[in-house]
Amino acid sequence: MNSMYFTEEHEAFRKSFRDFLKKEVVPHIDKWEKTGTIDRFIWNKFGEMGYFGLNSPEEFGGLNLDIFYTIIFLEELQRVNSGGFAAAMWAHVYLAMTHINKEGNDRIKKEYLTPSIHGDKIGCLCITEPFGGSDVAGMRTTAIKKGANYVINGSKTFITNGVYSDYLVVAAKTDTTSRNKGISIFIIDRETKGVSATKLDKLGWKASDTGEIAFDNVVIPEQNLMGEEGKGFSYIMSHFALERLVMGVNAHARAEFALEYAIQYISERQAFGKTLDKFQALRHKVADMASEVEMCKEFNYSIAKRLNEGQYIVKEASMSKLLSTKMADSVINDCLQLLGGYGYMEEYPMARLLRDSRLGQIGGGTSEILREIIAKMIIDKKEYKPAT
Repeated sequence: MNSMYFTEEHEAFRKSFRDFLKKEVVPHIDKWEKTGTIDRFIWNKFGEMGYFGLNSPEEFGGLNLDIFYTIIFLEELQRVNSGGFAAAMWAHVYLAMTHINKEGNDRIKKEYLTPSIHGDKIGCLCITEPFGGSDVAGMRTTAIKKGANYVINGSKTFITNGVYSDYLVVAAKTDTTSRNKGISIFIIDRETKGVSATKLDKLGWKASDTGEIAFDNVVIPEQNLMGEEGKGFSYIMSHFALERLVMGVNAHARAEFALEYAIQYISERQAFGKTLDKFQALRHKVADMASEVEMCKEFNYSIAKRLNEGQYIVKEASMSKLLSTKMADSVINDCLQLLGGYGYMEEYPMARLLRDSRLGQIGGGTSEILREIIAKMIIDKKEYKPAT
């Protein structure tokens, strides 16, 4: 136990959550990976146990716990060896629900946040577009005010929970003459006329329903606007720090899981009369990997602590995602190598881990975008400020 960050209560939660995942989730993972559909019952079980409300306000059914419960939630999800399942869970909580919690009014929170915490409603966050990628300000989806309604047209892509979710948190242009100042955030029910989704076939994250979503003259009431009109860009940017830390934590956790598995494997596998963990070349490779994992993990914990204290961590979170995801790909690739031919077999965990990990350097802001953000802050002295 790292007593700098985790208490006995944290560790008791880790044990209970790990036991829950082993009993309720792991037996179904291979099925969900094959079908690309996560059975609805598990969302309800997560809700019943309070796992979706760890950092949500108590008045709406949450537990209002500190961020290190969230860290444990993310780390343990990586150990079920399904990046898709993990993504479906954390995208619901830390992407969709974050916007509702921060920008939604009391009515929206009662209608969407509370049932989301209970696992009765599933959400997705719709920002990325087919022609936009990481260029959030360049989005083309529009929300034009007509009387007491908004009419939404456009499309989004690479949306986790984009096919089977119950509601969508959507960013759209309300002022087409402006770039970042013209974006607003809306909440839309899945069954609203004009909303359609197409499931995408991916390299990894097979269990999650990643979708491309079209909005064809979708009419929603003005009450579905979240926050202030035109401030959507600043809302998105302020939450990106959390998303990038989430992905950094995911990365160090899956790398640690891969390393633990590889160490166990080489302690049992024999060649030339001794177990593989007695060969110096392999021992030193493990030492290097363990050091890289520990460095990223400690950095991520320190950023989480600062976020928990209310500090604005856009630079550090960008660094976390940039370095941790690169490290995870490298470590998992080397762990696969330690297993030799078995690492390439689907019955062993490394093949799936390798596929799932690769998205880390793309989703939530590509590594190239993160390097430019960091360069602007370090070289150009640019200051990013929280949304007001």
